[in-house]
Amino acid sequence: MFKKILVPLDGSDLSTKILPEVRELAKCMPAQLTLLHVCHFPMTAGTESLPPAMEQKAEADEARECAVFMGKIAQEIESEGIGVNFACVQGSPAREIIAYAHDNKYDLIAMATHGKGEVAWILGSTAEKVVTHATIPTLLYRVIKTEPPKSKEHLIGMP
Repeated sequence: MFKKILVPLDGSDLSTKILPEVRELAKCMPAQLTLLHVCHFPMTAGTESLPPAMEQKAEADEARECAVFMGKIAQEIESEGIGVNFACVQGSPAREIIAYAHDNKYDLIAMATHGKGEVAWILGSTAEKVVTHATIPTLLYRVIKTEPPKSKEHLIGMP
């Protein structure tokens, strides 16, 4: 069913919590995994920007950190006999994830979502954009544990 799965990672521990799930999925299908990190350099407030030399150094440092981070994860996944590769691209995260998946003909985008703050049922902005604009199936894995709402009786102290 899914032969090529794209797994966007933002460098956080929360984003990597989807990896056990996609490892199992890749073993069952079997599928090739691609880990994708989007390096994003938002414009500074106002019209100021970094000097070109500083901007190039920041981009080079980010690309180097990305390659080390992604390479380590890819090596762990490969040790389980799963086909995996990785890519680091620059741009707006949601836009680049969607474009990469489309341009490279992926069957599935699988990503973790942690919501906005304590409200875990609201999708994070990148996940929300991907799931609403992608033209291929998208699997979201919630990584924050939530509690069901308390009953009215519990809130007002009545049995």
